[in-house]
Amino acid sequence: MTEMTLSQARARFADVIDAARHKHEPVFLTRRGRRVAAVIDADALERLLAAAEDLDDIKAAEAARAEIAAGAAPVPWEQVKADLGL
Repeated sequence: MTEMTLSQARARFADVIDAARHKHEPVFLTRRGRRVAAVIDADALERLLAAAEDLDDIKAAEAARAEIAAGAAPVPWEQVKADLGL
């Protein structure tokens, strides 16, 4: 894991990008000793975003199952399609 100040990153911007892309590790940028940003490989970001979306979907499905188990009526498929404009 790499960490550098914003002024160091500004002076070596291309190196920061290359480090994030080739090492596949984030480069943390600091201001006054505190992390304020990170530069990461674009592919790694896309994987993280997809994983976060998958986790949200799993949590929503678990919540829906819990509601049904607690006695809530499921939404009919025709209603779902109408709500989504399908």
